[in-house]
Amino acid sequence: MSQTVGQTKLAYSRVWHLVDVGADARSLGRVASQIAIVLMGKHKPIWEPSADCGDYVVAVGCNELHTTGKKRMQKKYYSHTTRPGSLKEITMDRMFAKWGGGEVLRRAVRGMLPKNRLRDKRMARLKAFEGLAHPYKSNLIRSFERPKISEDPTISSAFSQTKC
Repeated sequence: MSQTVGQTKLAYSRVWHLVDVGADARSLGRVASQIAIVLMGKHKPIWEPSADCGDYVVAVGCNELHTTGKKRMQKKYYSHTTRPGSLKEITMDRMFAKWGGGEVLRRAVRGMLPKNRLRDKRMARLKAFEGLAHPYKSNLIRSFERPKISEDPTISSAFSQTKC
């Protein structure tokens, strides 16, 4: 019997996922952690840490990212060029104004990925856009829309029966 059950090209094929960040009620960190899981491929049964089996993620509506508390004004991002005195800091609010919400989402997801050789390859599969328009409409297969309990037909019919 073969020892590579399920380790086929079909199992490693990449799927495109759509995430509407603006319409999602979850905060930045929760959305970023879900995106990181998909980029790593942890949602697949064939996942292993050394294999790059993750999928593509298209994040739209990044200009409407939701954060909790005062993070928008207080969270700071640092960069350094390794030269003395070149430490620069920028707040999340200024980063939104300068580079948009896509860069904030990219940095959040990048921090949640493992720090290894696959990190840049995984980040290249994240496509972030400010609005709802993007050039990957023909590639999309799945979306991250969370079903609302009120949209379930059995529950909505039960609600309508109790109202009458």
